[in-house]
Amino acid sequence: MEPGKLPLLLALVSFVLTFLITRVITRLIRAGKGPFRNISASGGVHVHHVVPGVILTIIGGFGAVAGGQYGFGSALAAVIFGIGAGLVLDEFALVLHLADVYWTPDGRKSVEMVVLTASLVGLLLLGFSPLGVNDLNEDQQQNRALALVTVLANFLFALIALFKGKVRLAVLGAIIPLVALVAALRLARPTSPWAKRFYRNRPRARARSALRSYHHDRRWVAPSRAFHDWLGGAPDPEPARSLERR
Repeated sequence: MEPGKLPLLLALVSFVLTFLITRVITRLIRAGKGPFRNISASGGVHVHHVVPGVILTIIGGFGAVAGGQYGFGSALAAVIFGIGAGLVLDEFALVLHLADVYWTPDGRKSVEMVVLTASLVGLLLLGFSPLGVNDLNEDQQQNRALALVTVLANFLFALIALFKGKVRLAVLGAIIPLVALVAALRLARPTSPWAKRFYRNRPRARARSALRSYHHDRRWVAPSRAFHDWLGGAPDPEPARSLERR
């Protein structure tokens, strides 16, 4: 391991373990098994675990800034930060929707965010640097102008990918430049801001975008949902909607 990366490793391990343990506990609470119960404050207000998560993230973040990259204090701050981040992102969907959607289909966004975050941090541990600056040789590193152009170009590709509705590829492209470039060149998703702006008067582009999105979702959505349900728990079944009599 490269010097100075131990805090990052500790943060990642504590982040993943916190998410897994939290999901086990919440699934036990949901099934009514074990000693665990929901925590309520005075007045019957349910205290979501995002609340202690935010507190721990703040403590760990400021502790990491003050402690530097080495020493016991830095390692402890990294663990605290990882635990807090795991608790927060486990309820990312709640923060996003400002509603308790933990066991609904929208709650899958929390699992997606945790998997994406863990993957990106794992890439950093393996030696990738944001925006691909680590790919520069010694001569290029001395040329600050060339490095700046590389950073800005990759950021532009990632931004275009995000505008095209390819959120995961845009975030991953911030680490791996080739991913951002490929995502920026491909067709936008039909519901993305890019499609609404640039495909409005291009029926062929709209049709191709819709067809590609359909085939992509048909191939990957079901396996992705199955994985998320296995990892984080299946959402509650939606109640059947009664038909209105005319």
